[in-house]
Amino acid sequence: MDVSYLPYAILAMAAYTFVSPLMRLATTGPDAVPSDVAVIVSNTLLIGIAVAVVWYTDQGFSVHLGSPNLSYVLVAGVFLAVGILALYRALSLGPVSVVTPIFALFLVFSSLIGVVLLGESFSARKALGIGFAVVSVYLVSGA
Repeated sequence: MDVSYLPYAILAMAAYTFVSPLMRLATTGPDAVPSDVAVIVSNTLLIGIAVAVVWYTDQGFSVHLGSPNLSYVLVAGVFLAVGILALYRALSLGPVSVVTPIFALFLVFSSLIGVVLLGESFSARKALGIGFAVVSVYLVSGA
């Protein structure tokens, strides 16, 4: 079984752990950065780093613009924009300890989409994990 994706998944989790608390700090208080401005600044940095990675790894860019799969990338980009704008706004208005667990339910719904629409395997273990995730979000985000 190829698990070469695991280090990247763990790195993503570790890095993303700090996004919500830092955005909460940035978008609240007397010197608050408006959440929409925070989206622009943080994602401009994301784009710059991504360009550097594409250049460094010699993946090319324009060659992929004709891919028939590019439409999926574009639609995903729309959903990403809506999700990040809404997340940053929610963090500017509410506590990290409530906003982040609710936001994290995307993991449950993405898993279900993977099973239902992409034909990925489903087991009692996955069902139990999804159930526990929902319960944990309910417990963590409660007052």
